[in-house]
Amino acid sequence: MAGRSRLADVGAEVLAAALARSHRADPVAPRSGGPAGNARLTAWTGLVLLVLFLAELVTLVDVRGLISWHLALGVVLVPPALLKTASTGWRVVQYYSGGAPYRQAGPPPLVLRLLGPLVVAGTTALLGTGVALVLLGEATGRRALFSVLGQRVDALTLHQAAFVMWSAVTGLHVLGRLLPAWQLTLATRREVPGRRGRAVALLVVLVLSGACADWVLAQPGGWRSVQHHGSFHGRQPGTEEQGRPPVPG
Repeated sequence: MAGRSRLADVGAEVLAAALARSHRADPVAPRSGGPAGNARLTAWTGLVLLVLFLAELVTLVDVRGLISWHLALGVVLVPPALLKTASTGWRVVQYYSGGAPYRQAGPPPLVLRLLGPLVVAGTTALLGTGVALVLLGEATGRRALFSVLGQRVDALTLHQAAFVMWSAVTGLHVLGRLLPAWQLTLATRREVPGRRGRAVALLVVLVLSGACADWVLAQPGGWRSVQHHGSFHGRQPGTEEQGRPPVPG
């Protein structure tokens, strides 16, 4: 009975946080904003990432035809993902190292705390394998790295597996964080010190994202050649003789 009651309490805590019915009372510090400013930066960065990830998901409708957009948006996601990881990582370090304002604010619900590292791992794996594919190019990206149960595994397969993992954990994360992020950003007029610094950080990240996209689009050939040759979902020349099945889209 005690275990069931505890589980119900945890569920109620997560639901209240997800619906923004309860939230941490983040102390406000001068200049940077302290925990309150950190929460604002994390929330704004999360919303930027959500919009970009949704745009990236749209390209999956026709990866072959939208491969240039898929590649560009993939690298555009890297700088804001790093910023969000840094902002949440800073809060974690401050909390567990005994920073008074962050200890006063307290941790998020236990389930969201456990989910956080999985989101970071999934995002790192997804974007990391994606960038690796851009650098490797199509031919090397489809070259077998190892085999599992007789199935050849290449860099593209790892990217697809990372996408499945990322989709599961990030979907849960968004459900738990979307409404609180909305309240911290677009649904409040409360001023928190450090607004200019947070705006500059986001602007720098977006400029870096644009530079990354420009770099990818300037690369000759590579994966973008599938837009013309139509090989992204099909077999590479010669793979029929090797007995390799088509790569799923």
